Amino acid sequence: MDDLAAFHPGVAGWFRDRLGQPSPAQAQGWAAIRTGGHALICAPTGAGKTLAAFLSAIDALVREGDALRDETRVVYVSPLKALGRDIEKNLAEPLAAIAAASGLRITTALRTGDTSAADRARMLRHPPHILVTTPEGLYALVTGEGGRRMLSTVRSVIVDEIHALAPDRRGAHLALTLERLERIAGPFQRIGLSATVRPADRVARFLAGAGRTCAIVDVTRPRSFDLSIEVPGSPLLAVTEGEAMEEIYDRIAELVRAHRTTIVFVNSRRQCERVAHNLSQRLGADQVAAHHGSLAAPLRLHAESRLKAGTLPCMVATASLELGLDIGEVDLVLQLGPPKRIATFLQRIGRSNHHAGGVPKARLFALTRDELVESVALMRATLRGDLDALAVPDGPLDVLAQQIVAEAAAGAVALDDLFATLTRAAPYASLTRARFDAVVDMLAQGFPTERGRRGILIGLDHGQGTAIARKGAKLLAIASGGTIPDSGDYKVRLDPDGVVVGAIAEDFAIHQMPGHVLQLGSNTWRVRQVGNGEVRVEGAPGEAPYMPVWFGESPARSDELSAEVQRLRAEVAAAPDTETAAAALTCDWLDPSAARQLATYLRAGAEALGTMPDGRTLVTERFTDLAGTEQVVVHAPLGQRITRAWALALRHVLGVRHGVEIQAAATDDGFLLSLPGTVRFAPGDTLGPLTAATAADLVAQAVLDVPMFAIRWRWATARALMVPRMRGGKRVPPHIQRTDADELLLSTFPSLRVGQSLRIEAKMGGATAARATLGAQAIPDHPLIAQTLTDCLHEAMDLPGFIDLLALIEAGQVALRHVDRLTPSPLAFSVITAKPPAFLDNGALMDRRARNVAPGPRHLEVQRDAALHPEAIAKISAEVAPDLTSADDLAQHLTLAGVLSAQDAP
Repeated sequence: MDDLAAFHPGVAGWFRDRLGQPSPAQAQGWAAIRTGGHALICAPTGAGKTLAAFLSAIDALVREGDALRDETRVVYVSPLKALGRDIEKNLAEPLAAIAAASGLRITTALRTGDTSAADRARMLRHPPHILVTTPEGLYALVTGEGGRRMLSTVRSVIVDEIHALAPDRRGAHLALTLERLERIAGPFQRIGLSATVRPADRVARFLAGAGRTCAIVDVTRPRSFDLSIEVPGSPLLAVTEGEAMEEIYDRIAELVRAHRTTIVFVNSRRQCERVAHNLSQRLGADQVAAHHGSLAAPLRLHAESRLKAGTLPCMVATASLELGLDIGEVDLVLQLGPPKRIATFLQRIGRSNHHAGGVPKARLFALTRDELVESVALMRATLRGDLDALAVPDGPLDVLAQQIVAEAAAGAVALDDLFATLTRAAPYASLTRARFDAVVDMLAQGFPTERGRRGILIGLDHGQGTAIARKGAKLLAIASGGTIPDSGDYKVRLDPDGVVVGAIAEDFAIHQMPGHVLQLGSNTWRVRQVGNGEVRVEGAPGEAPYMPVWFGESPARSDELSAEVQRLRAEVAAAPDTETAAAALTCDWLDPSAARQLATYLRAGAEALGTMPDGRTLVTERFTDLAGTEQVVVHAPLGQRITRAWALALRHVLGVRHGVEIQAAATDDGFLLSLPGTVRFAPGDTLGPLTAATAADLVAQAVLDVPMFAIRWRWATARALMVPRMRGGKRVPPHIQRTDADELLLSTFPSLRVGQSLRIEAKMGGATAARATLGAQAIPDHPLIAQTLTDCLHEAMDLPGFIDLLALIEAGQVALRHVDRLTPSPLAFSVITAKPPAFLDNGALMDRRARNVAPGPRHLEVQRDAALHPEAIAKISAEVAPDLTSADDLAQHLTLAGVLSAQDAP
């Protein structure tokens, strides 16, 4: 059967001449789209699914012929502005060829945050047939009067990279926008495009909405990969630096030289700049570019264009390049440190040989011992075809509040109709009318503060059952809309041009002085002035820079990857000896030396603890630091979302019991409690009062006492439009936003401030009063308080997973053991040396009690065994051995070694 036979001859002709035969994703996707129902196309990168959706839409337009008017019929939504720009450019060729064959001109337009006011106005006067936009751009159009008129003729919406939207608030926001669009345009066809995702039916329901059906075209198939793990020649430690990192940079440079185009993926913006700087020193400044979200768009576009043209051999990037941007042919992908999700790794390595039939080629660099373990687990899961399960957020109320205001800004709206509309969005299908009414009441009543009521955004007509936005609310909804939190970064502006080259964290920026040199975008800049939310700079080529800092929480490892880490640990522990374990790990993507290093490390850790922490057995390790105080490490390789909940609850319980501040840090493999000198930790304290029945309340109380709650409260109030992000056409400074949010929190939750005061008193010696007074705080029944707690307990943490773990411990299905040691075990050092994103308290890096921990003898022995070959040990020993040819030489050697005293020497 000819899959192109159903298309207009001009459309089919262009495809045959340009591309030949359709891919399975295209052939099956066209069949599903042609039915007129909603469709989700799941296929690996490079399978042609974007063109599958667009060709069907273009064919429908061409078939209208002369009846086609200047109306917007197709909306394409991309999570990235840059991806939207690529699509608009890539549509030019087929539309020009099809226009020549059919005599019909099909127009396109791009609408993002970067679109000029003139272009936006022109778009409203002359609507394009195909509109390319972002979730935020579509929201702004659905909210504005002109945009609503333009979108009233939409017949189909294409949502690209839907797997990147569905799991977070941007997805919930988009789902509500699509339901609001249907109020304007009537029913339209929804087409989703996704990389491989699990479970696909969950994403299909998210796309179509509650109560609607959606066809799933899943052409994912087992793929071939060219993958391997790289480790330096020097031993991997808990923190790799110095010689080992120099070896890694040298190896990366070697691989880059051997390929035409290479992308080096890293896991943070700071690491991106550091790696780019070090590679520039080896390859040349013009051979390497950095690419991350804090760089100005022109710099990113310039780097992308050079990469696509083949004039940039090496791009160092964060997640900013992992989606389907058109960056040309990439020969090799290098990943420094394993990303925390299997899907992320697949997405990134899929950027190499990104074409039909291409075999992704990638090298995964392990930078620490624990990263080596996680890298092997990640590689095994990837090659086996495992995927992380995708979860759709359950109706965030801050996003709901924003969308209610936006819809009421278009005119009076019946609340019954609005409730029915918004609950057709899949994330809000279970929203109760009582919770909806509570959000409406919050928007109508605002917050009582010392300056009067604030945040009154809608007016209610109770007799008619309608709501309408108050004056200024529409502008607020458009200017401060969206879900991406305001980072509070300072712009970096180049003098004298005034061009913005990027942004750096506020806390880093305010410590910069004139004359300091910093790096941004693999370029060096000298600071001239800091103030008013900006850092003014000038070029400083060739000078040694400071690396900028950006702050944020570290991403948690997925449950599926954590399960593979647990299996790997158990397999290594079950082997009869280290050599057997290493031999079992050795394969075509893991060389024998790396396998031996991994096996030696894990087995030494298990020997030190008496057992291997592997998910079914968890271990509490207690030891005393150099200052004589206790440190406690709980080894639980369950992922940071569970260890964070456990650590916070235990920190809270011990802090209230003793009236002191407990420092804590949590990683994917466990957590650390650094206790003050007055606190002693008993073996039974690992759980204390924590049970499956009490955990929810205890963790909720613990969250109120850490920065996590205040930060997420600020995010929630900004999303709900209670705290404006823009005012008078200008960005509200971050410190003003924080002050406004804190004022609203005090208004809504006054007892929280009392609790914080008691904690301060406890630190100053009032422990008895604090213990007597600081019981469980009554949490107000307020929509944004409830949403903030939900974000903490179910987004930053996995409270249900933690409760399930406690139930398994209580049932005896998970063993919890305790061990006392003089020095920390090898497995403890990953959390002892954890970086600030893992911290669960306000303590500064220099004040961490964990800095009092010194490596124990076994820790050093692991380093030696894992790194040194027996032949190398023998060779060095022979070179340094003394020449003991006489009795006097022997006696002198034994005396120096302390074996003989001077009196005993002959």
